[in-house]
Amino acid sequence: MGNLLKFIVSVLVSFLVIRLCNGGDLTESKSFLSFILAIDPNNVLGVDRNTLVSYPCYYKLHGVKCSLHTGEVIEIRLENMNLSGIIDAESLCKLSQLRVLSLARNKIEGTVPESISTCKSLTVLDLSSNFLSGNPLVLLQSLTKLKNLKKLNISKNNFTFSQHRMSLQALRHVAIKESSSSTAESYDKKTKNHHVNLMVWVLISLGIVIVIVVLVFLYMRCVRTVKDKEVIKEVVNYPSPRKTPSAEVVDGICNTEGKSSELFFFMEDVEKFTMDDLLEATANLTKQGICSSLYKVHISSSGVFAVKRLKKLQVGFKEFSRTMKKIGNLKHQNVLPLVAYYSSNDEKMLIYKYQNSGSLLTLFENYVEGKWNFPWKQRLSIAVGIARGFAYIYRSSKKGNVIPHGNIKPSNILLSEKGEPLISEYGYCKFLDPNKSCLYKDNGYTAPEKNLTEETDVYSFGVILLELLTSKVVEKTGLDLVKWVKSIVREEWTGEVFDSEVANFEMYAFPLLNVALKCVDCLPEERPTMAEVLEIIEEVVNAQKDISPSSMTSFESTPGSMKHVYVI
Repeated sequence: MGNLLKFIVSVLVSFLVIRLCNGGDLTESKSFLSFILAIDPNNVLGVDRNTLVSYPCYYKLHGVKCSLHTGEVIEIRLENMNLSGIIDAESLCKLSQLRVLSLARNKIEGTVPESISTCKSLTVLDLSSNFLSGNPLVLLQSLTKLKNLKKLNISKNNFTFSQHRMSLQALRHVAIKESSSSTAESYDKKTKNHHVNLMVWVLISLGIVIVIVVLVFLYMRCVRTVKDKEVIKEVVNYPSPRKTPSAEVVDGICNTEGKSSELFFFMEDVEKFTMDDLLEATANLTKQGICSSLYKVHISSSGVFAVKRLKKLQVGFKEFSRTMKKIGNLKHQNVLPLVAYYSSNDEKMLIYKYQNSGSLLTLFENYVEGKWNFPWKQRLSIAVGIARGFAYIYRSSKKGNVIPHGNIKPSNILLSEKGEPLISEYGYCKFLDPNKSCLYKDNGYTAPEKNLTEETDVYSFGVILLELLTSKVVEKTGLDLVKWVKSIVREEWTGEVFDSEVANFEMYAFPLLNVALKCVDCLPEERPTMAEVLEIIEEVVNAQKDISPSSMTSFESTPGSMKHVYVI
């Protein structure tokens, strides 16, 4: 029995992983868009329909939730949104995993199509407080086919009978009565014998339902008991994993046949959770790429986390675990701490605390759109924070055993609640296939030589430094910022290259421009090291008297003259 259950679970897990990798079904995405177009013809939701059809969960539409397992839509709660369209049940019911639909307190018109009966997964249906009309008996007869439906509310609409809100039991009574006659008039003429027969069938049906519920409950209890026994057996038979002072293994299993898995925690202030907790939690897909997917996951007992699911890695279990433990033990205020990682032969995940303040890219975009100020002092604080973080990473690495970042860009520089920059996405690029486009992208931050070295990280940091000085963002625009800046500097050494927030601080900005141009030199050997870059930036910080004291901590440097400033 135990082996059979293990086989079934492994098949289900494999199916879920395949579904997750495929990013959902395009047909369902189109069906979701058709449904939204029908109920919201005036686009009061303000959705980007091109993005919505490609992947509805990626769009993060308020009120729409998706499954972490399959990436499919499971809940639609668009309540009190001033929607004034109609219900496209055919498109809606193609969302095969949809369990909750609530359109309460809107202005939706028309009838509820009989095809709503094909939404087999629905457990909650709330259409109350709209302008729906039609024959309620026909609607109720259709709804009785939804065997999973547990909650129904169609009150405060324009139906032709007064009792709008009904329990599921009453709903089934109405449907049985309706099916025993061809019209409502013939139903009124039923004899007493028909009523007796009806009650008999109701009692029989109720008895069958009770028997099925009891059998399902007993089966689930049996499965849970067997599973608990298997877990206990594994805990007894396998030795406890070794622990380091700064890390703890919550769920680790290893054997000599090369099949391994572990969920390894680094942070002591986080309430520990299991992989089951992670997979069953509410999750929203926030970013999806060729080689990874990023989810915002809320675990009720532990908090909100950012889960990075990695794909196409070329690394074994032991090497990945050894590297992640090295990354997880890095402790610096400008490096996003790794909460935990999960590793198996087929699955790799990195788990971080979710940062509500967004990223440097968010800050740039809000500034360009006039939503947020981005003063010189904050730019300088972010520049020195990033430099400190990378200098710490390279200083902490043993000679010949350096792990380059390889993907430095504004969206990977997160912001703490205090506005401190946090370097994220560190440590796994070394395991990506260099022949795949997900490693070396032509994104304006990649050095010409396209290698994983400190010199290439210095190049990427130089581009970010130019963005901080000019407010011209490379990410998402494709701008060749290095070429643009060099063309202006080549014509005349002028402050025209600086953004208006920077122009008033030219005497401090010019040394940063100078070092940024050295960082983006075409020849790797001509670029400074991260330690040298940090020393120059900190000299600028120390030279400016009104810089915030909080940004002057966390990394030791040697103040002095501007001896490391390079002349173009």
